[in-house]
Amino acid sequence: MEIKDKVIVVTGGASGIGEALCGRFHREGASGIAVADLNEEDAFRVATEVHGFAMKVDVSVEGEMVALVEETQKRYGHIDLFCSNAGIFFLDKEGSTSVSNEDWQRIWEVNVMAHVYAARAALPGMIERKTGHFLITASAAGLLSQIGSAPYSVTKHAAVGFAEALMIEHGHQGIGVSALCPQAVRTGMTDSLGGPGVAGLDGMLEADALTDSVVEGLSENLFLILPHPEVRGYMQRKTDNYERWLSGMQRLRNKFV
Repeated sequence: MEIKDKVIVVTGGASGIGEALCGRFHREGASGIAVADLNEEDAFRVATEVHGFAMKVDVSVEGEMVALVEETQKRYGHIDLFCSNAGIFFLDKEGSTSVSNEDWQRIWEVNVMAHVYAARAALPGMIERKTGHFLITASAAGLLSQIGSAPYSVTKHAAVGFAEALMIEHGHQGIGVSALCPQAVRTGMTDSLGGPGVAGLDGMLEADALTDSVVEGLSENLFLILPHPEVRGYMQRKTDNYERWLSGMQRLRNKFV
């Protein structure tokens, strides 16, 4: 899909990848942009810059996602592209079973269920119009793994799985789906963790540079959007010899942890 004249929703739009996407979509000629984020102040700042509107939204609350879709449709008539981008990260400093149940539940709600809520709310209008697209921000961790955070790895795998399900079940109804799977991107999240860690082995992208891959991938209706091209090779090595890949990941983990 092309961005020009499209109505777009971006969750997690107040900073990082979401903010960069909003700015790029505006420059590409989007006709309307809804900027959703828990950070209301920065959401309004970004919305002002892109001539859109802002809403304070907790993506883990289905009612708030429904309200976001309804408000966007009220203002613009429909939604062409829903960028389900918000996400969170927890370190498991003492091993993969050390994260609390509460943190597991929270990351599951934000990194997985938010995509379900977005689709549940926006799909009916898209299906009625026989056109629409979902961009789900997952991660290379959803295709490979994330050393140092089992919750992030598990939820990003689930996000990719849900994106696949959407495409399989609704592609024939005119619905497109893309899974955005970068490695390290310079955002507030990576800064708060003290850097990219092992995910930065192939370099850290600036969020603005990542949008080139997104616009290109959407124009080609790609399912997998891989800003770091090395990820495709890693996927192939993983599937070619799973045991060898796991051994390599163990060595990598021992090097970094």
